Amino acid sequence: MGRYIFKMLPIKIVSTGLYAPGEPISNEELKKLAGIEFDEEKIEGKIGIKHRHIAHFRGLEETTADFVTHAAENALKNAGLSADELGLIIVATDTPEYVTPATAIIVQGRLQKGENWCMSFDVSASCASFTMAFDTAARILATNPKINYALITGVYNMPAFIRPGDKFSYPIFADGAASFILTKDENGSSGYIGNQMLTDGTQFDYIGIYAGGSKMPVTNEILQEEKNGLLSLKPLPGDRNVRLWPMVVEKLLKEYNTNADEIDHYIFTQINRSVILKVMAEINQPEEKAMMVMDRYGYTGSACVPMAFHEGVKSGKIKRGDKVLFMASGAGLSVGSNLVVY
Repeated sequence: MGRYIFKMLPIKIVSTGLYAPGEPISNEELKKLAGIEFDEEKIEGKIGIKHRHIAHFRGLEETTADFVTHAAENALKNAGLSADELGLIIVATDTPEYVTPATAIIVQGRLQKGENWCMSFDVSASCASFTMAFDTAARILATNPKINYALITGVYNMPAFIRPGDKFSYPIFADGAASFILTKDENGSSGYIGNQMLTDGTQFDYIGIYAGGSKMPVTNEILQEEKNGLLSLKPLPGDRNVRLWPMVVEKLLKEYNTNADEIDHYIFTQINRSVILKVMAEINQPEEKAMMVMDRYGYTGSACVPMAFHEGVKSGKIKRGDKVLFMASGAGLSVGSNLVVY
């Protein structure tokens, strides 16, 4: 396949909103709260995590739908919009409020207080969910004249699924959410250029939450055998993202007639600082172009890309007209990317 002749979709990110529950938790405090020991030097130096937010360690009875609602309300406030103006609500997550109904439907009820002409659904592709949700929302918005504003939220509540004493997961996974409000921008310079997605479903049994679905409903037996919650069944390939991300970047940019130097900001899954730096070197781009927020928020799965974007806009680093590349990957395996003009 060669390069495409394409027309940029006239989609604008109107505003963003972020929510992280409670006060930040340092690595030292986490050891006490979780009752675990871990290599603090590795977590800070290599992975890049110094603080994170975990609701239940702050005594907060908040879960996925609460995080989304707070982030969405912040985005609506920043946009100067009423929730009733939303015609599309998408929640991107693999840690939903319930198996069913969809978290987006719950959030719609909280924001719009009842019946409304609004499409609401979840997108779940592990930690790549937000990139899939962004692509879906942009294409629906661009082709549906009845929808003027869309709300998409990446959210993560994996600490709710971590089992006590898990010294691998607690230092990395954290709670958080970030929302985008999108609209049409027929006469502006903002737009959605396109995407590139990759999937390898043969890797479904490496890490995940396997109990609770139709294959393995939660029973007393499952609980007694400790098969509930987040399970790591096989070691993940250490070079997976270092190999895949440059490959996906190259294919995305080639197909949309763009080169790496034209991209102003790269926002990768915030799972590992050293991996991001290796990838930036592999694609011959300066480190300064990579937005990283894992030092403040830990790893927030489907929320980490929009959270990093929000912080970039808030700090003034990301400006109108900038080209931004989103790249996310997650268990299963799923990899997603988006190329956006902010």
